[in-house]
Amino acid sequence: MPVKSQQHPRLMDDIVVFGMPDADTVAQIRRCAAPEETAGAVLCADAHKGYSMPIGGVVAYRGLTSPSGVGFDIGCGNKAVRTNLKVADVRRDLPRLMDRIFQRISFGVGRKNPEPVDHQLFDDPRWNVHPKVAALKDLARSQLGTVGAGNHYVDLLEEPATGDLWVAVHFGSRGFGHKTASGFLNLAANRPFDAPIRGESMDHPPTLLRLDTDLGQAYHAAMELAGTYAYAGRDLVVDQVLAILGARATFEVHNHHNFAFKEVHNGEELIVVRKGATPCHPGQVSFIGGSMGDMSVIVRGKDSAAARASLFSTVHGAGRIMSRTQAAGRWRRVRGRRVREGGAISMDAVHRQLKAMGIELRGGGPDEAPAVYRRLQEVLDAHRETFDVLHVLRPVGVAMAPADEFDPYKD
Repeated sequence: MPVKSQQHPRLMDDIVVFGMPDADTVAQIRRCAAPEETAGAVLCADAHKGYSMPIGGVVAYRGLTSPSGVGFDIGCGNKAVRTNLKVADVRRDLPRLMDRIFQRISFGVGRKNPEPVDHQLFDDPRWNVHPKVAALKDLARSQLGTVGAGNHYVDLLEEPATGDLWVAVHFGSRGFGHKTASGFLNLAANRPFDAPIRGESMDHPPTLLRLDTDLGQAYHAAMELAGTYAYAGRDLVVDQVLAILGARATFEVHNHHNFAFKEVHNGEELIVVRKGATPCHPGQVSFIGGSMGDMSVIVRGKDSAAARASLFSTVHGAGRIMSRTQAAGRWRRVRGRRVREGGAISMDAVHRQLKAMGIELRGGGPDEAPAVYRRLQEVLDAHRETFDVLHVLRPVGVAMAPADEFDPYKD
């Protein structure tokens, strides 16, 4: 069941906490914040347990970066644009437009763009930080502009106050980022870059690399490259959706929420590792997405005591209250196919709910149903001293990978 949000941040063993996280989530952030090089740590109100570091967690280090903290989906984030159209302009044609988006954009794990595109990022010298990173260039090129599975999406949204039509996308660096993260976690454990990952316990101790070492510098450069790749992919998908709509962008916001950022806090240069946490500096505009049946918002960061305590970080979404397995059931092989069985969520009920709300859904599964997430307003309330809400958006169309798509990537 959802819990009431704590309205003000509080300290728990020098960790700034928004909301009411469970004990396992607090234990994870404590492990990540234990090194003496830690300058600060935060749990956002949407925090829940992740691999090694909680999703919704933030840790600032002196001279350290963290492949486990950034996680496997390096550069996962959102881009949202306001278009020159009103929802009323497309409402009658919305089912056909959502069909075209679902058919045109490549959703799913390991999918390749049917029309691979070239991009200047493939000439970036950071591909040469490690031979195994350079070897991933062909994979990266083939997947640029694909969305993936899990909680990744393409949304059409309406701003009720104005009727404006918005486009929003959520995904990261795809197979390139996953293999880069896996490779450097292996190197940190003295294993070959492309060895099978072992010991992926959710309670795995944090993997930390010093930035004054060759390995730390190579990881940080490769991570930044994966972030550049994620930005390029989101740009491409948004442009494709705009072309389908026959629209142009009149405003945009774009941000990572899985990344290690070089920032200055209290006059000190730090590496701020955010996993599932949105940067929200004073004046910075950021996008925060809700579930397929809930609102999303555009916020602008404030310079307040609570914002400084948060390391200028906020939620990246509503936060799960039900695991994928609880919602959708366990993966089983039936007649040669992987299917889920035994979940608590009925997709028939989800489709009825969304239809009643006027939302066109394409793809998606029970593990992404509205009921598996908190209400976004609940977690926003916990951070209300750190930002101003500029735009409230409501979904009218949601496209995600098909329900039976197996997702091996981590949040």
